[in-house]
Amino acid sequence: MEIDFKKGDGLVPVIVQDATTNEVLMMAYMNREAWEETLRTNKACFWSRSRKKLWLKGETSGHFQEVKEVSLDCDGDTLLLKVDQKGGA
Repeated sequence: MEIDFKKGDGLVPVIVQDATTNEVLMMAYMNREAWEETLRTNKACFWSRSRKKLWLKGETSGHFQEVKEVSLDCDGDTLLLKVDQKGGA
């Protein structure tokens, strides 16, 4: 899977969807570091544009998103994560 981080100044939009219900839970951004952390931990990790740092979803609340499936759009610049949401989104 080749993600094009160049188009969005190092960021790609990520749509997060519940793997069971297909409900769209959220939209966030990833940079390469967040993507690599997601692959390493199998938990959704994003880039916080406001705080300028990695944001592991659920780190504070305990409502982690366990990644079940990843899809990339045809341009390679948008991700869809299907997750098992632990607690509220």
